[in-house]
Amino acid sequence: MSADYTVVYNTEEQYSIWRADTEPPLGWSTTGFTGTREECLDRIDAEWTDMRPRSLREHLAAAQQ
Repeated sequence: MSADYTVVYNTEEQYSIWRADTEPPLGWSTTGFTGTREECLDRIDAEWTDMRPRSLREHLAAAQQ
């Protein structure tokens, strides 16, 4: 039996999956995408192309200016 999962993200724009029948942990929000574990992981692979946390990306971008 495959459980439904949902894709979640935090303020650093890091992604994970969480059981769809439970609330995500504090600090995480749902993206609205729900599916099997594999579907959710495929979605994360497509969306999360830069693994660096948002704060690091912003810091590096500011340092280049």
